[in-house]
Amino acid sequence: MYVHRDHEMTWTDHVEAARLALPTTARTTGVTRLRQLGLDVGSALPLHFVVEGDHHLVLDGVFLHRTVKMPACDDVGTTVEAAFVAFCADARLIDAISVGSYLLHKEWLDPRLLDLVLTEEKWRRGVPETAHAVPHLEGRCRSIPEAKLFAYVVFASLPVPVVNRPLRLDDGVELTPDLLFEDYGLVVEYEGSHHQDDRAQYNADIDRYALYRRHAVPYEQVTKERMRSPKAAVRLVHAALVAEGYDGPPPDFGDQWESLFLPLSELVRHRRGWSSGA
Repeated sequence: MYVHRDHEMTWTDHVEAARLALPTTARTTGVTRLRQLGLDVGSALPLHFVVEGDHHLVLDGVFLHRTVKMPACDDVGTTVEAAFVAFCADARLIDAISVGSYLLHKEWLDPRLLDLVLTEEKWRRGVPETAHAVPHLEGRCRSIPEAKLFAYVVFASLPVPVVNRPLRLDDGVELTPDLLFEDYGLVVEYEGSHHQDDRAQYNADIDRYALYRRHAVPYEQVTKERMRSPKAAVRLVHAALVAEGYDGPPPDFGDQWESLFLPLSELVRHRRGWSSGA
């Protein structure tokens, strides 16, 4: 493939160039297909394509997966369900939970179609890993970081919050907090960079937190920077819960917590070994 020397290649250009260089039956899959949806997940390169049959092609920046039967496809690449299964084959549990939860929220991932893949194509790469992750997905999360925060709280064995449920204040105004710990009246909000960069969002946030204060609703803000240390984010939530009367166990950063950051393939392998008595 050739382009004019002055043309600055975009990621989309690289995908199109790879498509033209590969067999016409090849389709984007896994993280590449998910990035085509606009998700900033995984690595931009190498590009992941899948093709049916025993094609051996080596292209810089392209990983061509071979399969005995093509997964379901749409006009762009493999379907989102098939792409998510391929993604889970190499993903950590936390990444599968957060990406899968967001896909559910956007209604890009059809649970019924995903279940068909998991039950009728058990031989396909990524199926055991996806089956392990699916029970932990929370489709009410409106962003990937929000889904991560929810998973951090749950896997640290803190009280399970409700997600994005409307909260009616005394004057009838309704707000929709990211996480609400109903037994303690505590609201936890995730604050990403767009909350500062988008001036409309920034001002809406100011108004929302003013309403929380006016109605004596305790809240905690977990910023993008605080999320860089998952344990620190959980400890922040725990401290806020304690301030509102929580006297249960502190966060548990044991095996369940550690499993979040392990590859699903490793978790599945360990589970199989345990089941067989190994």
